[in-house]
Amino acid sequence: MSTADKGAPAGGASGAPRRGLAAAVVGRLGGGAVQGVLALVALFWLVPTLGLLVESLRSNEDNNAGGWWKVFTQPSQLTFGSYSALLDKPDFVDSFWNTVLITVPATVLVVGIASLAAYAFAWLEFPGRDWLFLLVVALLVVPVQVALLPVAKLYGRIDFGGFTMFGSVTGVVLFHVAFGLPFAIFLLRNFFAAIPRDLLEAARMDGGSEWTIFRRVIFPLGGPAIASLGIFQFLWVWNDLLVSLVFADTESQPMTKWLQSQMRQFTGNIDILAPGAFLSLIVPLAVFFAFQRYFVQGVLAGSVK
Repeated sequence: MSTADKGAPAGGASGAPRRGLAAAVVGRLGGGAVQGVLALVALFWLVPTLGLLVESLRSNEDNNAGGWWKVFTQPSQLTFGSYSALLDKPDFVDSFWNTVLITVPATVLVVGIASLAAYAFAWLEFPGRDWLFLLVVALLVVPVQVALLPVAKLYGRIDFGGFTMFGSVTGVVLFHVAFGLPFAIFLLRNFFAAIPRDLLEAARMDGGSEWTIFRRVIFPLGGPAIASLGIFQFLWVWNDLLVSLVFADTESQPMTKWLQSQMRQFTGNIDILAPGAFLSLIVPLAVFFAFQRYFVQGVLAGSVK
């Protein structure tokens, strides 16, 4: 045996390094065992949602008589009567449309304004750009609770010919837009800054304006990040309760506030709360699964960059 052979590691000069105990245990368990554990955890995670669905499909008498798991032995308890009764309530239908009127504009405005601002912070030169971006970053640490009372007083003083901002859908939308922009600008600016400069320079050499570059280069390449931001903003606004409790009145209240008002008589109206809560849950899930592909692309792109 030569001297070089004596000094070589046991696994060979080009072999893989020796694995630790934890890595060996994970390797012996195999992918099947790990997937089984993850499936079991996911099952337990979905149990409350399954219980909510079953409760919404049972009558009030059946819910008061026993737990939701009894439906597996008595499937005849399942009925859509609670949903029909709930959809016949005009105040719930109004709250549903108020939620749509609040969530959709708040999401579209945040995504649109943040995309333009992020492009300016990433690729345009103007005086005070870095200081303005530091101000945007500083606004990330401002909690929503700090601004509730000052903004409420400001809304109370704004009057446009009898139309007041306080208690209106417009006031709720503007509050969500104001507090959604700092995070949105910060997120998109970091993503846009990672786009190769050569693409922008080539577009400028071809005579493209800044708007053309944003529309045909930045926006398509930043689609995954923009879609991820849209999903986050939609979920935050749709599930919001605190802002609606402060700024929305009875005519402009979303579903979260309407359901919260029904909880004052929880023992007598679970047949209203269960289907209402499930309808409030199903819309964000549909939006997430519709844009899931873009969301995953945005997360993976951010991890690589």
